[in-house]
Amino acid sequence: MVGQVIKYLFKRLALLVPTLIAIIGINFLIVQLAPGGPLETVAAKMRQQQTSAHQFAGAGFYQGDEGLDPAMVHKLNKEFGFDKPPLTRFLLMLKGYLTFNLGESFFQAAPVSTLIWQRLPVSVSLGLWSTLLVYLVSIPLGIHKAADAGSGFDKATTAVIIAAYAVPGFLLAVFLVILFGAGGWVALFPLRGLASPGAAAWPWWDRAADYAWHLVLPTVAMTAGGFATLTMLTKNSFLDEMDKPYVTAARARGASESRVLYGHVFRNAIIPVVAGLPGAFTSILFTSALLVEIIFSVNGLGLLGYNAVLQRDYPVMFGTLYVYTLTALVAQLVTDFLYTLVDPRLDFESRSK
Repeated sequence: MVGQVIKYLFKRLALLVPTLIAIIGINFLIVQLAPGGPLETVAAKMRQQQTSAHQFAGAGFYQGDEGLDPAMVHKLNKEFGFDKPPLTRFLLMLKGYLTFNLGESFFQAAPVSTLIWQRLPVSVSLGLWSTLLVYLVSIPLGIHKAADAGSGFDKATTAVIIAAYAVPGFLLAVFLVILFGAGGWVALFPLRGLASPGAAAWPWWDRAADYAWHLVLPTVAMTAGGFATLTMLTKNSFLDEMDKPYVTAARARGASESRVLYGHVFRNAIIPVVAGLPGAFTSILFTSALLVEIIFSVNGLGLLGYNAVLQRDYPVMFGTLYVYTLTALVAQLVTDFLYTLVDPRLDFESRSK
């Protein structure tokens, strides 16, 4: 069994690299075909601020722009490597990614890895707290719904969580801002960032309380859609187990419903729920973090990537894409590994074919 698990995981690891390269390659190709580029951004800034082109670290894919001297265009293209063929640039980028050398930002005069490292903890903290909240609510709720399947409570909670699932995260975020944000109808929560001005000088307990207060609205906006999936997964998993013969046998021996539910059903039904934790984290992080970070001005990885797209800051764009994609692939691998730990009945020989 151990040999099968190791063999399966090695096959998954072998697929990780080509999958990562394929995703980055497709996005690289799309960028080559898209109109506009960093050079146009540089020219626009130069026209607006009437300053020298040397104040901007920029480059572009195009060989001319009305706002830049052709000699400057040539110099910038050469400086940032855009005088090379696209395939050469792509291979050089992949070579750097092997050592997490993600290049330099065109417009922020800093290594991309530094920019990502500064903002990654913010996005991760949002994802972790949101995932924790979803699990703390959805698992007990799903168990209760399974125990009282078909009851009024089951039907009412199903209607509520499905309605919450149908509301897009960004729309809920806007609603929360209007209703509870500073300047809204009931101004209870701050709107920007995860810390108040000057909070760095406060005692740690005040900083923790301030951080939690800033976290309320973004976390609610990120988690609303996640409750439905996990709650229904928990409910259906428990219902499947409760119909099995060993549950009938336990009841025949006189075991109480509580003993049957938590002493027998729980350890089997909770397997897919727990094993899916890494996948749930990445799902919340990727699907909700971007728009929530923009709306609440949270300086995380999603906002960094969004601004990079607007500026055509390609090293930052591809750097954030690389981190997101690698995180998702590793999370899926960890999810499969957790399944091997919690459920030895899995047939890895058939899954690996």
